[in-house]
This record gives sequence, structure tokens and C-alpha cells, in this order.
Amino acid sequence: MTIQVDMYQTVAVAVLVLFLGAFLRKKIKFLETFCIPAPVVGGLVFAILTCVLHSFGILEFSFDETLKNVCMVMFFTSVGFQANLKVLKSGGKSLIVFLLLVIILICGQNLLALGLSTVIGVDPLVGLCTGSIPMVGGHGTAGAFGTVLQDLGLPSASTLCTAAATFGLIGGSLMGGPLGRRLILKHDLLETAVAGDNTILVEDEEKHERSISMYAPAVYQLALAMGIGSVVSILLSKTGMTFPAYIGAMIVAAIMRNAGEFSGKFTIHMGEINDLGGICLSLFLGIAMITLKLWQLADLALPLILLLAGQVLLMAIYAYFVVYNVMGRDYDAAVLTAGICGFGMGATPNAMANMQALTDRFAPSVKAYLLVPLVGSLFADFFNTMIITFFINLV
Repeated sequence: MTIQVDMYQTVAVAVLVLFLGAFLRKKIKFLETFCIPAPVVGGLVFAILTCVLHSFGILEFSFDETLKNVCMVMFFTSVGFQANLKVLKSGGKSLIVFLLLVIILICGQNLLALGLSTVIGVDPLVGLCTGSIPMVGGHGTAGAFGTVLQDLGLPSASTLCTAAATFGLIGGSLMGGPLGRRLILKHDLLETAVAGDNTILVEDEEKHERSISMYAPAVYQLALAMGIGSVVSILLSKTGMTFPAYIGAMIVAAIMRNAGEFSGKFTIHMGEINDLGGICLSLFLGIAMITLKLWQLADLALPLILLLAGQVLLMAIYAYFVVYNVMGRDYDAAVLTAGICGFGMGATPNAMANMQALTDRFAPSVKAYLLVPLVGSLFADFFNTMIITFFINLV
């Protein structure tokens, strides 16, 4: 029996899942201690329930995911508004270094996938289904390149890529918070968080003070950037490359923010936009988690499970020992460690959720909140597409 759930009901279920996750985080110390995001907690409970119902042939849900994409685009539009040139200029070197780390991670994921597939004796294309296609790429890239691998002779490629992306979504969300927290507590990194970050955030809050009457204009600014951005996304898609749906909106939002900053002709209501973006992030994750199909993982053969386990180990080691040390061994580096686990195995919204869980508990990190969305959204998909194409041709 399949129950059709429309988009309004889907959002309602997602909100219930958010409340459930927040409740469980308060009641279960482990979840709070290790900074597991509330949408992930409640979503996993719901996903396990639906998996059991599906396995026994009792019930299955079919959710309308229309508003998931709307929330995703609106959240990243709010992130785009944060990218003013003054702050970006101050973190230019860090941006390049972090991007290089992500490129190395992408290459490492594909090399590991091909290497392990050779060792355990499976088709290299099966290995690529667990590499950077579903890991850094997430569900979007999995859907795009799954069909490419099918055309190359692997009929189950789309299913395998989607299942691996689902696994990565969970793994990256569960891994990031605990790793970041361990680094912060082990090295007493809170002492390094105050001087740089608080000043910038306080100045930003003073400049963009929240007002109830300004939430409507903030929504209008988001809507305008999303509308114009959709045209930019269409133009980008004409290049033949795969870009996330929110790229155009992020670019337009950044242009609007800087035009307002330098011209002084209009004000971008950043406080209100940040609040609206946070709400959309929670709703997006809630919908994403309740639509997980965990039974897809049960269908994976042992070799595929070994391949995914290898990706988890690579991500944990790379984030903890390489990213943290290269990015400065400070509080920002620890938050970046949590962030790269999110989009290194799933999607940028999961990276933001990992970092949000840490910063809500400890202290803000302007550097991490700038680098992860820019690299994870604007640059990672671009380089990932080229590198994946290279490895497919290599095979």
C-alpha cells in the first residue's frame, strides 16, 4: 500500500520530524554532546520506521519533494547574500587552500574507489559509483552521472549511485559534528575563536539590525534573486556541465549584496535574510531525511558495502588529520573539518547543518561559513564534473 503525500503534507511531516529531533537531542545526551543535527536525528528515526514498513510490505510513502528544492534554493540564496567582497578579500588565500584540499579529496575518493574495486574484484564502474560522484557530488551528481555509467554498460548505475549518495548523506551528517567537537575540546580551540570572528559578526549585526517590518522586504529580496538566478542557471546549463539549481541565485544574491554595499543606494536586510535562510535549511534537511529509502542500502552487495566503508574511513582520516592541520589548527579549522565531512560525503546543506550544530554549541565561525558554501556550492561541483569525466575516460 502506497500513501501519496502532497507538498503541504510533506512539509508538515518534515516539521514534525524537526520537533522530534529537537526533543530527542534534549533527552538523549549522546546526541547533544556529539552535535548531531536535529533534522538528522528525527529524520533517521522516520527513515528507519518507513524502512521497516516497506520491508514487511505494510506501507510505503510517496512524498512530493517540490518544496524541498524551493527551500534548498532559498537557503543558498541567503548564503549568496553573505558574500561581500570586503570579507572575501580578507580570506582569499584560505579560499584557494581550501579549494585545493577539496580537489585533492575528489581525486582521492575516485582513486580509492578504483583501487578497492580492483582489489575485491568488481567492475571499476561499480567502484566509481561510490567515488566522488555520490560523495562530493551528492544526489544531484549521482542522478546526472548514473545515466552516463548506464550507457557505458552498467545497468544498475543509477540505483548504485543513489544508494551510495544516501549512505553518504547519513555518514557525512553523523561524522562531522563529533570530529569537530573532538578537535575543539582536545586542543582547547575556543580560545582561538574570539578575536577574529566575534568582531565581524557584531559589526554585521549592528549594521543589519533585525526589525519585524523588514522581514517582508527580505523575502522580496530573496525572491528577486531567486527569479533572476533561475535565468542565470539556465544559461550556465547551456555549457553542457552539471551545476546545482541554486548556483544562479547565489551569484545574483552576491551581486545584489555588493551593489548595495558599494553604491549605498539600497539596503540588503541581512539579519532577516539569515533568519529566513536558517528556517529553509532546517526544512530542506527535514524533507531530505524523510524521503530517504534506507532499503536501498540493504540491497547492496558486500563489495559495495566495503567500498562505502573505505570512503568513510578516507573522509574521517582526511578531515581530521589533513584539513584541520592545513587550515590552521584553530577553531575555524575544526568547524571546517565538520563542514567538509558534510559536503565531502553528501551535500553542502549537510555541511552547513554540521557547522551550525557546532557553532550553536560553541562559538561563531565567519571563516567557515564563507569558505564552505563558496567552495562546496560554486567550485566543488565544477571541478568534480571535470575530474569525474577524466576518471570515466580513464576506465
